[in-house]
Amino acid sequence: MLNVLLVEDDLDLAETVEQYLELEKIRCDYASNGMAGLQLAMENSYNVLLLDLNLPRLDGLSLCQQLRAAGDDTPILMLTARDHLDDKLAGFQAGTDDYLVKPFELQELVVRLQALARRRSGQMQKLSCGDLEMDFSAKTVMRSGLPIKVSPIGWKLLEALLRASPAVVTRQTLEEAVWGNEIPDSDSLKVHLFHLRKAIDAPFSNPLLQTVAGHGFALKGKGQS
Repeated sequence: MLNVLLVEDDLDLAETVEQYLELEKIRCDYASNGMAGLQLAMENSYNVLLLDLNLPRLDGLSLCQQLRAAGDDTPILMLTARDHLDDKLAGFQAGTDDYLVKPFELQELVVRLQALARRRSGQMQKLSCGDLEMDFSAKTVMRSGLPIKVSPIGWKLLEALLRASPAVVTRQTLEEAVWGNEIPDSDSLKVHLFHLRKAIDAPFSNPLLQTVAGHGFALKGKGQS
């Protein structure tokens, strides 16, 4: 079970997030200001920290900086109403791992949490699903011991899917993982997913890449639901 800390001064939003995470079997501690959040973060062990950017007593950036200065390598997802590049750059410089701009879909929040929890400390060199393995240090993709060739865009798609696996990744999340804010026409993702599916599934008897109608895409090994 994932264990996260939410530091958010919007009580209505915090309650909504807590209730949804509970439904997703994610344990959530809560603090309504930066100082209380800092204390909880330093006293407990969490898989991911959810920090609002604008917090009373100690803002999100300062909280992030203090944790990093103390050697805390817990992944941090910053929640913010600001969607400006300068704000995001400041956050990444402070040690933030990812941003989620308000308002956001709760399903996407869960996917981001699961993805961040998988790469704690930034030292994770391999991701896998069933017999499929992505090795970042060797820059290789293997399935059942056989090398798989994927394009640069296929690599980004596969990484996003593996980090979230077995959870569903929305179309928008995949597009942003590959192209950021400069998303091309609607057929581009479809074409690249077709080629990725052909590369990782076509030669094998059990497909891993699944389309979840109305929701997105997921990599699921045998027995995963």
